[in-house]
Amino acid sequence: MKLLVTGSTGFVGSRVAKLAQECQWEVVPVVRKAAQIQPNSLFVNSQFVNNLAVNSFAVSSIDSSSDWSGAFDGVDCVVHCAARVHQMNESEQDALAAYREVNTLGTLTLARQAADAGVKRFVFVSSIKVNGELSELDSPFEPNLNHTPQDPYGLSKYEAETELAQLAKDTGLEVVIIRPPLVYGPGVKANFLSMMRLIDKGIPLPFGAIKNQRSLVYLDNLSDLILTSCEHPSAPGRTFLVSDDNDVSTTQLMRTIALSMGQAPRLLPIPMSWIQAGASILNKQHIAQRVCGNLQVEVGLTKEVLGWKPPVTFEQGIKNTVQAYLDSK
Repeated sequence: MKLLVTGSTGFVGSRVAKLAQECQWEVVPVVRKAAQIQPNSLFVNSQFVNNLAVNSFAVSSIDSSSDWSGAFDGVDCVVHCAARVHQMNESEQDALAAYREVNTLGTLTLARQAADAGVKRFVFVSSIKVNGELSELDSPFEPNLNHTPQDPYGLSKYEAETELAQLAKDTGLEVVIIRPPLVYGPGVKANFLSMMRLIDKGIPLPFGAIKNQRSLVYLDNLSDLILTSCEHPSAPGRTFLVSDDNDVSTTQLMRTIALSMGQAPRLLPIPMSWIQAGASILNKQHIAQRVCGNLQVEVGLTKEVLGWKPPVTFEQGIKNTVQAYLDSK
């Protein structure tokens, strides 16, 4: 199996490339012309970097004008992890145009040129934001949709999914779509890293009575599903949701992180209604939504169709993530 992996210097793409190489698959990592592949946390060592750099394919950008000539020689499957993510200080209209250029048109340009070059399969790492920002408690998201997403990022991914489905009909390209929720693991950034830092400081936090449910996915579990989707005969034409198959509340998540740090959890049992009211006063409703809201995904179809289950438990995933964080301090 020969894979071309976009986003190969990123959080997910670098792990997918590493695990594929461990499976003795040939990997062509896509890198920006100005970028270099660097060792990353526990997962990407210097020897791995050197091996990938020899076979890498460089592009200036991934958008509607990208030229992928020569990228697909002998490639069996493209794994498209690269995407434009949220940028600060941009209007919603500007954001939507920028998201569409990269996440929709850039994806379609890559897939169309891959199909023209004879690539058999295209695995697209989309986002659970296609389904929405929040789910109802105990009513998890499923692959089918009954609405169009409103979030600019989610809309751009939805439009890419729609265009890929049409391209598959027109060309015979085998398209597989994967929608992950929040991904965590060694080297995680953004809100998850901020949460670990707060817990590490031992500061009492007002999150001891959050009764929500959220699906998360450990990096290795997502990467394992991606690689399974590259070769499983039943994967083409399907959309798969993915998680650790162990939904947890924000309180449970923070307790597990604290215990993995060897600390007693310092979580104050403040009612969710108080947190939401305080956030509203401070105009921080989006933070309360992330902390208190539900976002569950149904992975039954994924497990049934692919015969797949997460190889790493939630508890072990958190331990690995926390250990990497502590080692990096």
